[in-house]
Amino acid sequence: MADPAVILAISGSLRAESYNTELLAEAVSVAPPAARLVTWGDLVSIPAFSEDNENDAGPAVHALRAAIAGAGAVLIATPEYNGSLPGQLKNALDWASRPFPDNVLRDKPVAIIGASPSPGGTARAQTDARKVLTAIGARVLQAEVLVPHAYRQFDSTGRLVDDDLRHQLERLVAELHTCGLTAGDETNATAA
Repeated sequence: MADPAVILAISGSLRAESYNTELLAEAVSVAPPAARLVTWGDLVSIPAFSEDNENDAGPAVHALRAAIAGAGAVLIATPEYNGSLPGQLKNALDWASRPFPDNVLRDKPVAIIGASPSPGGTARAQTDARKVLTAIGARVLQAEVLVPHAYRQFDSTGRLVDDDLRHQLERLVAELHTCGLTAGDETNATAA
């Protein structure tokens, strides 16, 4: 059963020095005291999605699905590669979408954030992620955090230097936490 206080944080980047992983660390630091952000960091282990292997997904896919199912909400930090979300993140979302009618993301509150060296931040990647997550059946928050020029947005400790961006992130995480608690209440009411 999902713990409504838990927000599962997923970085869409495989890079060791990822700005998006730093952004998730910042989300942990600005989260409401009652929220518990848990980072899932095994994106690299997810195999390529194939309908031929849907019934034999493997341990990494089972771990991803279990982590999503156990959380009240999901926070995804996506980089932007070639104007869209990274292939490995899309691949993980494809696996999470199965079995389709009752997948682990269905009705799950999800928020999308992202950091990029580009001046537009991750606007196009977030739009594509929102489209994919909506098709899967997730409850995608409209609020977003775009971090452009990421190479100058973090200090040497990984903290956001822009107070406005930090406040945007704080508000988004608080909203996502509230949505997760609400979704948890709806799930408990349905189960009763």
